[in-house]
Amino acid sequence: MTVSTPMLVTFIIYILGMVLIGFMAWRSTKNFDDYILGGRSLGSLVTALSAGASDMSGWLLMGLPGAIFLSGISESWIAIGLTIGAWLNWKIVAGRLRVQTEHHNNALTLPDFFTSRFEDRSKLLRVISAIVILVFFTIYCASGIVAGGRLFESTFGISYETALWAGAAATILYTFIGGFLAVSWTDTVQASLMIFALLLTPIMVIAAVGGLDDSLRVIEAKSLENLDMLKGLNFVAVISLLGWGLGYFGQPHILARFMAADSHRSIRTARRIGMAWMILCLAGAVAVGFFGIAYFQNHPEQAAGVSENGERIFIELARILFNPWIAGILLSAILAAVMSTLSCQLLVCSSALTEDLYKGFLRKNASQKELVWVGRVMVLIVALIAIALAANPDNRVLGLVSYAWAGFGAAFGPVVLFSVCWKRTTRNGALAGMVIGALTVLVWKHYGWLGLYEIIPGFLFAGIAIYVVSLMGRAPSAEAQARFNAADAEYNTH
Repeated sequence: MTVSTPMLVTFIIYILGMVLIGFMAWRSTKNFDDYILGGRSLGSLVTALSAGASDMSGWLLMGLPGAIFLSGISESWIAIGLTIGAWLNWKIVAGRLRVQTEHHNNALTLPDFFTSRFEDRSKLLRVISAIVILVFFTIYCASGIVAGGRLFESTFGISYETALWAGAAATILYTFIGGFLAVSWTDTVQASLMIFALLLTPIMVIAAVGGLDDSLRVIEAKSLENLDMLKGLNFVAVISLLGWGLGYFGQPHILARFMAADSHRSIRTARRIGMAWMILCLAGAVAVGFFGIAYFQNHPEQAAGVSENGERIFIELARILFNPWIAGILLSAILAAVMSTLSCQLLVCSSALTEDLYKGFLRKNASQKELVWVGRVMVLIVALIAIALAANPDNRVLGLVSYAWAGFGAAFGPVVLFSVCWKRTTRNGALAGMVIGALTVLVWKHYGWLGLYEIIPGFLFAGIAIYVVSLMGRAPSAEAQARFNAADAEYNTH
């Protein structure tokens, strides 16, 4: 396979640009607070685009278009569920979490916040939440590395094993160097690239087929089922796809963006920008997969790549329909999606290991410089484990993401919601919810009862456990309730 020089040049320029941003962020990183949370300095635009880019991984440009291409428009229920879930997360959690974390010992991480919010002197909450982060995020990081590997493999014709390292190296480098600011600034560039690619590509696909009417006729002629929102789906399947939206309340890499905003007042503007970006990107991803059906129905001789793996639909269309320079920019958008999410996840794992385990138990009086360097070493360790997990070339991006997404959504989502909305929540209630949520996902995934996506029972059982166990125990101390009330009062003062 010959590699297009313009495409290669575009990729190299893009990757060097991201690494350069990493070095710029390194100069602004003075202490561990800067490395992990950017000194809580993000404005509305960066908060919105960084939250969106860190959320939408390679799944947006590979997993979702691939699912639509193979099964038709019925797969778009996931996009609907995600849109509803993201809006509720911005509306209910974002501003409250920003204020509550500051009032609770200026918490830098979720485990740190839970420990302070629930006055957990045993530090059991900190340990369990850090373990949940490390287990599920290492799987999640592996999904990003698989997506990056697939991109390099199909674009440059290199082996999957080499592609894994090529795809992960730049992300590891700028996260290692620049920490949270590097991740957030690169996310903003990457979010812009992703929306450009997802709006331009479906327009070109429709034009190549002969227009919107012709495209719909070809899709309908191939199979009417492609236009059926309920194709092969019963009530449980639709609820399972919509249930993806529940995951937002518990994703540490997205919640960290809310915690890093310069003020809770920035959140409202950030919500509008973030939701507009998300809706346009999801619509574009669905359109790429949907109208890709028409294109390859008309050009079966070009369909070898997508026949082998439906998740390559965006890659193949970009290479076929665009000038190599433009194709290079569009394919960089997949790399952007992968890098933006992977970098956030590596950083959250690093913060859990450094702030919650190393500083929390081993070196309480560690200097800021020491913590920053420990954080950097942890980024490398987690990345190497994730690369090892991603080494199986049969991995599918969507399968890996769905498992990790459910784990976080059920283990952390209800705890986060209760912690920012109900002052009567107790430490034992939070602990019960976290453990029951995580265990339900693990057990339900194994047995696959009812064909229901494991996040739904996990979220439900965790919520019930938090409420019941909290009411069974003694109310939180007057000091804890006073801190909650002070934060709540600040949030309600716009």
